[in-house]
Amino acid sequence: MNVKQVKAFLAVAQSMSFANAANQLHLSQPALSLSIKSLEENLGGKLLTRTTRSIALTPEGEALVSIARRLLAQWENAEDEMKQRFALQLGKITIASMPSFAASLLPKAIRNYHASYPHIQVAIDDVLSDVVVEMVRNNQVELGISFEPVGLLELAFYPLYDDRFIAILPKGHPLEIHENITWEALLEYNFITLQRPSSVRTMIEKTLNDANIELNVAFDAHQLATVGRMVSEGMGVAVVPALCRQQTTEQGAICRPVVEPEIHRRVGVICQPRSNLSIAAAAMLDVLIETYA
Repeated sequence: MNVKQVKAFLAVAQSMSFANAANQLHLSQPALSLSIKSLEENLGGKLLTRTTRSIALTPEGEALVSIARRLLAQWENAEDEMKQRFALQLGKITIASMPSFAASLLPKAIRNYHASYPHIQVAIDDVLSDVVVEMVRNNQVELGISFEPVGLLELAFYPLYDDRFIAILPKGHPLEIHENITWEALLEYNFITLQRPSSVRTMIEKTLNDANIELNVAFDAHQLATVGRMVSEGMGVAVVPALCRQQTTEQGAICRPVVEPEIHRRVGVICQPRSNLSIAAAAMLDVLIETYA
């Protein structure tokens, strides 16, 4: 049983006339009769009884009328929904983002997206960078925003910008007078950073190890927001991605470039190959790239 056969049957059942039904469906009467016959053969029995003067529904035909109406309504609803999705008039996407980006920069892109596609719902999961990659890889979300990971395998990475790490200090700290702060000077004070296996912690440790600089950690925390708060309370100093600048400044910390060595890392969108994205997710990818270009 297919949609064309159901439509043909319902047209005949409602008009009780093959001629009228054929005109309504823009079919010839022989084609309409063949469609009804095929439907009856597929279902295994007669749906209509015909004489030279009249048409009547069999009990089975009567039962099929209500079923056919429900099927066609569901089909039309499904067709309408898919058209709306392809026209970006309906849908939902979820973005996994590292918390520092989600709290500072992502709202601007979502605002731009909503201005163009107001009917698409957008949800945000703020998770650690490593979790972002796994959520995309496991198809839990279509788009993820993170530092560029090592070993993308089948995933794609679209760079948004290059992030340079900065030092953050409590107000009134002796190093506040310097325009740039070296790691050697910074590590004279209690150092606060993220807990392992954070990608930020990994980048800091690798950079310092390559520069033969010993890192002694006084305190560590699970979120960058907590690290910023600990610094602003005078517990020590820290190095964080520059995208945390606004958040840490609002918490009362002082930001300065950290040098000798510097740490740079690209921030971008991680996703499946573009051809595998939904229309809504592909549009969001374009908006993200345009917003931070």
